[in-house]
Amino acid sequence: MRLETQALAEQYRDRLFAAAFQVCGNAADAEDAAQEALLRYHLSDKEFENQEHIRAWLLRVAVNWAKNISRSFWRRNTLPLEEYMETLEFDCQESREIFREVMALPEKYRLVIHLYYYEDYSVEEIGRILGIRVSNVKVRLSRGRQMLKATLQEVWDDE
Repeated sequence: MRLETQALAEQYRDRLFAAAFQVCGNAADAEDAAQEALLRYHLSDKEFENQEHIRAWLLRVAVNWAKNISRSFWRRNTLPLEEYMETLEFDCQESREIFREVMALPEKYRLVIHLYYYEDYSVEEIGRILGIRVSNVKVRLSRGRQMLKATLQEVWDDE
């Protein structure tokens, strides 16, 4: 199965950007990773089983590319989280606080939390996308939740 690249770009650009941003924490680099994923799809000959397979493949490419960018020597001019937060719209202040705390998590926890809660992937799908075992996904989700619970409890107790 192959779909038109332009249609995929319109449908998944924001999701690819968000997943890549979870890895690199930089809007410009996240945009590059999202574009790279779409470009690789466009240039590939790969046949996909269904649209969900395409989505998972695109996310995996974007995440891997963002990891490469994050590790590169030439990474510069990052956008501070506060500036990025101003470009996002949240339903309520609580959602904004939760997102800020998710972004403060270490990358391996932040990414699985994002894919599970914001992208609605199952632990099995996350394992395939990230190339890790299901048990590792579950452990990372559990530890990420514990970290969030502790941090958010402190913030809400102070209020």
